[in-house]
Amino acid sequence: MNLKEIYSDLLLNIGFSANEIQQNWLDLEKAYSKKSRHYHNLTHLKEMIASFEIYKDKLQNPDEILFSIFYHDFVYSASKKDNELKSAEYALSILSENSTINKQLVFDAICATQQHQQNAIEDINWLIDFDLKILAKDWDDYQIYFEQIRKEYRIYPDFLYKPGRAKALKHFLENEFIFQTNEFRNLYEEKARINIEKEISLLT
Repeated sequence: MNLKEIYSDLLLNIGFSANEIQQNWLDLEKAYSKKSRHYHNLTHLKEMIASFEIYKDKLQNPDEILFSIFYHDFVYSASKKDNELKSAEYALSILSENSTINKQLVFDAICATQQHQQNAIEDINWLIDFDLKILAKDWDDYQIYFEQIRKEYRIYPDFLYKPGRAKALKHFLENEFIFQTNEFRNLYEEKARINIEKEISLLT
């Protein structure tokens, strides 16, 4: 998968010039390639876009959702609580007045990746599911994922990190569903719950 090509085609499609695309790509690549990013990096974007490619025909606004994928973790700091809001604000800041994209949808979609709750807009539910698909990986891959997350939170000692992580994971299990679309529930719900329960048992 050529991430830069997909990105460039999208931005060209929504009204960016070649020079703007090049600069924005460099900014994006730099943001997602920071040394502190062990999981929320370009590989995570590729995984989400792989899901997007499979299900994009089900989306009402595929350009908005693809743009949201690229920018949903643009701002990411393990010690901050407003990463999604800041990412959404940044995503809107690079869009010009005459952009052909629905800015409100982009803003709402990126912000929705914070809580991962059912949304009235089905396109946003798809985005949330693309973001959470990692939870249903085979155990070996899931283990790599949570080890990467731990590295991102390495500023916190175990006695703080473990209860916090367990609380966040239990929150997923307390919801009626982890995934927001019927397709993802049927494919991945059971496996995600098994993985999360197993990780919680390792944390406690």
